[in-house]
Amino acid sequence: MDRNPSPPSSEADEEGDAVGNTVYSKHWLFSILTRLIEVVSPEKPEPAASPEGSRAELDEETENDMCRVWDMSMDEDVALFLQEFNAPDIFMGVFAKSKCPRLTEICVGILGNMACFQDICMSISKDENLGQVLLQRLCDSDSPTLLETSRLLLTCLSQPEVANVWVERIRENPSVYDCVCFIMSSSTNVELLVKVGEVVDKLFDLDEELMLNWIKSGTCRSVGPSVDDSPEELPDFKIVPCILEAAKQVRSDNPEGLDVYMHILQLLTTVDEGIQAIVQAPDGGKETWSLLYDLVCHELCQPDDPPIIVQEQKTVLASILSILSAMFASQTEQEYTKMRKSKFCCFFFLNMPLIGSLIRILQYMEGCGKRSVDNSKESEEEETGKAEINEEDFHLKILKDICCELLSNMLQELTKENTLEGLHQGHLNEQTCSCAFQNLLPLYSASVESFLEVLREADQTLADNLEKRFPSLKVDA
Repeated sequence: MDRNPSPPSSEADEEGDAVGNTVYSKHWLFSILTRLIEVVSPEKPEPAASPEGSRAELDEETENDMCRVWDMSMDEDVALFLQEFNAPDIFMGVFAKSKCPRLTEICVGILGNMACFQDICMSISKDENLGQVLLQRLCDSDSPTLLETSRLLLTCLSQPEVANVWVERIRENPSVYDCVCFIMSSSTNVELLVKVGEVVDKLFDLDEELMLNWIKSGTCRSVGPSVDDSPEELPDFKIVPCILEAAKQVRSDNPEGLDVYMHILQLLTTVDEGIQAIVQAPDGGKETWSLLYDLVCHELCQPDDPPIIVQEQKTVLASILSILSAMFASQTEQEYTKMRKSKFCCFFFLNMPLIGSLIRILQYMEGCGKRSVDNSKESEEEETGKAEINEEDFHLKILKDICCELLSNMLQELTKENTLEGLHQGHLNEQTCSCAFQNLLPLYSASVESFLEVLREADQTLADNLEKRFPSLKVDA
């Protein structure tokens, strides 16, 4: 059986029975809503064979009809009809009384479709009781219901007219934090993890205060997911480990999802509390660094990829390098260095491959730039095409700026031993150093000069050759 059967194709039975300009029957829709009321009616006794707390199943006919309504609700006329006949209130009754996860999922899904229309979204969002009930769905144990709830929340948060209503509601409801963390840290449903990640990303982007509250959270107890009506205490969640766990789950199956979770981490680094939450974790930030290092050095923008790959991966690379740059900069602060120096040093020596990866990204961007120039000479672009190219150039410039900042900071910290290792491994040679210098100069001349002095100790010939290529760097022996 299809998950969402197609809506009925027959026209309305009687003249004036059509919903708006559609061919759907008002009478048929009203009969479904009436039947839904009967399904959750308190007068209807529970089946004798169903023990208290057990899950009920929808009969096939009701499920098919409800799925048809779900599909039909994407039509604005149908959504308005459902709103007119108080479908949201009926769905609240379902959430309160139904023991059937499939029915709950469908009802949340219908609300999600209805919320795509601005006026209906405003009505749903301003209903405080409905808003609280929907947030409680995040504590559901049913993954499909969680997915539809997340879609509904994301739809509402994406509408500027009501976004603040939901942000404030979520800020005042601590259980949302625990339920979201529970999903991120324990779910293996990639589709659900991506959608929950999009909700968190949107929340943090909309409201820094909420992000700060979640960074500091992890000590309050709240009601969590449960298979029955009894509350269940959740672990003492911290936001960073939960984000990392979700990122690990989605990294192989969903590149867009990885992009979402990397952007969440990047948003955390925009405030001091977020950086500290990352680098002052019990492991000194090693788990975060290791994951990001592995992505850059072994997964993204690899040597056997065509240079154009940097175009496809520019946003996720920018987020990852931004986080690494913030972490690397934090370890140079005196207080943090004293506390964590030994832990950071143990994987700082792994960073010669990272330096090689940063230079490769810059090389690939140069290749993309040349290709873009060649293409512009071959044909005259339309105005819309020019806008797209300009946007691409803008995002690549952001990536280049972040990449150069991190590379300059790392080159400035290299020792003779590090440099010798880089030369031995092939990460440093005349070609890669020339690319690095070309991109770093003149803005980061101090870092380049510092590295050149160390390089002279490791390989005098290479240093001399680079000085000839870049005369402005030549210093008196």
